[in-house]
Amino acid sequence: MIVITAPTGQIGGRLLDILLNEAPERGEELRVIVRDPGKLPDAVRDHVDVVTGSHGDAEVVDRAFAGADAVFWLAPPHPRAPSLEAAYSGFTRPAAKAFTVHGVGHVVGVSALGRGTPAAGRAGHVTASLAMDDLIAGTGVAYRALACPSFMDNLLRQAASIRDDGVFTDTAAADRAAPTATTADIAAAAAGLLLDRSWTGTGEVPVLGPEDLSANDMARIMSEVLGRPVRYQRQSLEDLRAALTGRGVGDAIVQGYVDMMRSKDEGIDAGVRRTPRTASPTTFRQWCEEVLRPAVRA
Repeated sequence: MIVITAPTGQIGGRLLDILLNEAPERGEELRVIVRDPGKLPDAVRDHVDVVTGSHGDAEVVDRAFAGADAVFWLAPPHPRAPSLEAAYSGFTRPAAKAFTVHGVGHVVGVSALGRGTPAAGRAGHVTASLAMDDLIAGTGVAYRALACPSFMDNLLRQAASIRDDGVFTDTAAADRAAPTATTADIAAAAAGLLLDRSWTGTGEVPVLGPEDLSANDMARIMSEVLGRPVRYQRQSLEDLRAALTGRGVGDAIVQGYVDMMRSKDEGIDAGVRRTPRTASPTTFRQWCEEVLRPAVRA
């Protein structure tokens, strides 16, 4: 039995699609934890066991992890959390207890790059993600943290700006090259670990994408794929703070984003060497062709 948290999210939804195709051939049953089962397609609900509720709730994870062999773990966004600790380790603590109570053997979690770097202790959401990994690893389960850079898919939030104004924004220096990965590749990495549980102990599995690109590189590729000029406009950290605050995000979470983006501009994502094992396959150009272009034209 594999339990999937956040099955309607960008990563969890893609993971569920993969497992629905591959798990039955391996005799694996699937269970999902979801707040609103109505968000699951009918075809999905017919093939998975559904536990309704939040995976931060002790009673919910106690029911969901009974009989589970493996769990996919993702701490969901919590814009109004009182602290980063509450959003990550605090949210995860009931599940960590349930892993032990129910003898869950393997857990795969979504986390961040940066462990062992000088900025790791002051990188906002990254720092909180790494502390969450330590909490899970401390339970004694076999654990793999998917150490991820920024997601290419985050650009979809700016599809309207790219379409209407030919502009996208971020806080990084325009010429700083860094890894990015697709949520689909992250889901595929999770699926591989959940279906082949021959691994033991704890560790990280970096998902780096196939290349490092700067914002200027991305602007050039987007321009070529979309057939129209796209330029990068750098946003200050204070402008980021103001934008998040204006959307109702709480002070602690806003500060976490500011600290994380500052650490990314300082190179926190550059600490892992790209190898055939750490390089996920989807290029930024391919992602633009397959995902961004249809979204911009919609």
